[in-house]
Amino acid sequence: MRVSLEQAIAELKQGGVVAIPTETVYGLAADATNDSALKQIFAIKQRPADHPLIVHIGDMDQVPEWATVFPEVARALATAFWPGPLTLVLPAQPHVSRVVRGDEPTVALRVPNHPVALALLTQGGLSVAAPSANLFTQLSPTTAAHVEAGLGESIPVLDGGACQVGIESTIVSVTSDGQWQLLRPGMISEQAIAEVATRAAHQPAPAAVTTDNPLPKVPGQHALHYSPRTPLLLFKDRAALLQECELLQQASLASAALLIGDGDVPNCAHVQLPNSPEKVAELLYSTLHSLDAMKVDRLLVELPPNLPIWLAVLDRLSRAGYR
Repeated sequence: MRVSLEQAIAELKQGGVVAIPTETVYGLAADATNDSALKQIFAIKQRPADHPLIVHIGDMDQVPEWATVFPEVARALATAFWPGPLTLVLPAQPHVSRVVRGDEPTVALRVPNHPVALALLTQGGLSVAAPSANLFTQLSPTTAAHVEAGLGESIPVLDGGACQVGIESTIVSVTSDGQWQLLRPGMISEQAIAEVATRAAHQPAPAAVTTDNPLPKVPGQHALHYSPRTPLLLFKDRAALLQECELLQQASLASAALLIGDGDVPNCAHVQLPNSPEKVAELLYSTLHSLDAMKVDRLLVELPPNLPIWLAVLDRLSRAGYR
């Protein structure tokens, strides 16, 4: 059910949920201060209750409403990358809902870089929790049609067109003393973060991570995530993918392939994306949605090179193909 901006604001203020566009993916939004509304997100997505939600705010001046401290490193990152696909995990104010925090002592915040999302937040005077508008572990939606196909047409959807970044935000935790860690890769790279932070990422010892200094739980850490319904196979090189396509055909199994860059193509339905991390990220989920809709027996996906510029895409694909 498509709704207007005014209808979306009214629905959220009344304690409902609305799928909203951001530059990354469509989010299933609820008032971040309303526990009953937040619980609807978990119920609709079938999402575990201990998974924190990202709170979307209208500007960085709102950070002190949610976080006890706003260290200089975090402030520099917000100045450089907000609005944009960066989420900051900071120590939470005591009043921040345990539901939105997933019982963590931290809160995840970002300012989305999408005119419709920003209008909703500013005109509505809202802060919304908005994980991806899909069932837990399934493909993230990058269009309103993806939301409707995944969650049904009873969910109100504020249509803002196709998402331009296409994969979820980079998540960075910043402690009160300014130490930072990359918790989820995204299209803002670790190198770019380090340049703004003017210090390298903090790398705690493994023992410290598991005992006294655990990493905050954040979205996207589940081994199986971002996954189509069709079984997905990953290939490090094109030749192996072509061979698998032939073997499947010999076994009378249908396949479809996602390829990155030029080169030989398989004798099956396929989509070739340009050899560009930004373009592949933008089109990754929409392409997988299209291939999944073919209802073939297997999806064959060519992995990009194992290089830092491809880290976010590799992360999403490795989780989508987890077995």
